[in-house]
Amino acid sequence: MRKETEAQLGAPAASARAATIYDVAQVAGVSHQTVSRFLTGYPGIRPETKARVEAALAELEYQPNLSARSLKSGRSHRIGALVHDESETGPSLTAHGATMEAREAGYVLDVISLDAHDRDSITKSLALIGPNTLAGVLALASTDEMVRAFDAAHFTMPTYVHSEADDTRLAKTDVSRVGMPALIAYLRDLGHRRLAHVAGPANWSAGRNRARAFAAAVEELGLINAGELTGDWSARSGYDAIAALPVLPDATAYVVANDQMAIGAILALKRRGLRVPADVSVVGIDDLPESAYIDPPLTTLRVDHVARGREAVASLIGQIEGVAARSVPIEIPHVVVRESSGPAPSRRR
Repeated sequence: MRKETEAQLGAPAASARAATIYDVAQVAGVSHQTVSRFLTGYPGIRPETKARVEAALAELEYQPNLSARSLKSGRSHRIGALVHDESETGPSLTAHGATMEAREAGYVLDVISLDAHDRDSITKSLALIGPNTLAGVLALASTDEMVRAFDAAHFTMPTYVHSEADDTRLAKTDVSRVGMPALIAYLRDLGHRRLAHVAGPANWSAGRNRARAFAAAVEELGLINAGELTGDWSARSGYDAIAALPVLPDATAYVVANDQMAIGAILALKRRGLRVPADVSVVGIDDLPESAYIDPPLTTLRVDHVARGREAVASLIGQIEGVAARSVPIEIPHVVVRESSGPAPSRRR
């Protein structure tokens, strides 16, 4: 029987090794001290030198030795992240952005997933945080239960709690302040006057904020609020919210608090004999990747969850290192027009 070598199989040669800062320095044409200063965030490196070092790091796929770095600096480069379970898209994308930001800054994110609705689960997850091995804690708080648990916790290390502001009048989030008014104005311009809302769960500040923003924008633009239904962010709940009604709201458009519920709502409306968008328009919020590929493709409000996760970690690392947080550009929410929305029936020729 013929024995194939690793080289024949396409595996790395036995002598292959991870790139070092000396390798990076050679490729970039700089000293290894310059590479070291770059990796530790030294601000005095010339832009053209930084560009060469960045290119060399990417070419060699350099990975910092976090264990050695931690021993040398005397501090950890691991961040404990308490996150909602990843079935919800917004929190999942935020956690993804947080992971990328941590990795690019030379930290590792230890993710602890928890049940955002179970106070005992949250408390037990908090007990898993090891103060002697972590540089800091990132808490991505989605629900009221999470916010209360994190507020009551006594962290002994730098901590950043990321949660959407909740103002009983109207939260000044980008979605409430800019995104939802733009979405409602878009429907108004299509001739829609009677709008219904499928809201997220009431124990999420995002659910409450989006419901308040919908009502405020409808009133501001002189339109009619045709009623509010409620879901739990899932596609099933969006479907059930429509399917369970004995009589549908007198609305020509549904503004749904997230894309997942909007996908379910579209199916329910179709099964009740309505055409989307010929009889009724449906719009969502978040712009999930799959939203462009349902039938019909979903008009939605694009929200930059990934950048929010990056911003949270950048703020935490600023605390850990005692420096100003890196400024993270965040895309302002804007309407992405697809085929699930169109002119109100009375405007059609």
